Amino acid sequence: MSQAVGRTRLAYSRTWHFIDVGTDPRPLGRIASSIAVFLMGKNKPIWNPSTDCGDYVVAAGCHDLHTTGQKRLQKQYYSHTTRPGSLKQMSMDRMFEKWGGGEVLRRAVRGMLPKNRLRDKRLARLKGIGHYDGTFTEQTLIFLFRIVFEGTAHPYNANLVKFDGKTHIPDSAEPKKTST
Repeated sequence: MSQAVGRTRLAYSRTWHFIDVGTDPRPLGRIASSIAVFLMGKNKPIWNPSTDCGDYVVAAGCHDLHTTGQKRLQKQYYSHTTRPGSLKQMSMDRMFEKWGGGEVLRRAVRGMLPKNRLRDKRLARLKGIGHYDGTFTEQTLIFLFRIVFEGTAHPYNANLVKFDGKTHIPDSAEPKKTST
């Protein structure tokens, strides 16, 4: 049987997964591992460790991340600039205050992705939204569209819709002005 069976363009197409982290009862590590599976594409039958066939993940409600035990106070994050005496540490609670829960989730997912040259590309497909009240309005969808696609400065320009070589942003991305 041929190895090319199933490896079509449709099989490699990227889908979008929306995870409401604030209402999910699982702790941070369990959520991060399931997000890592989606980013790597391990849920697809065409998965191969050397190809990037993962999907996009939008994580909403990152300000309500659930951790077990005293991790919020005891977990330390370290950074170093390779200069002597420049080791800095920050607790998870302080990171929530300074950068929000999206950065905590991003670092947890980063630790669960394989350490290779695809890691940063996969991690760029994770989009975190801090506050999410559970409802979708037109303005919320416009806001999500702008966060996710970052305008025309999208890191995966091949995924933007193009007509005649020009990038086309749908009309739903621009706020509509209503006259009353």
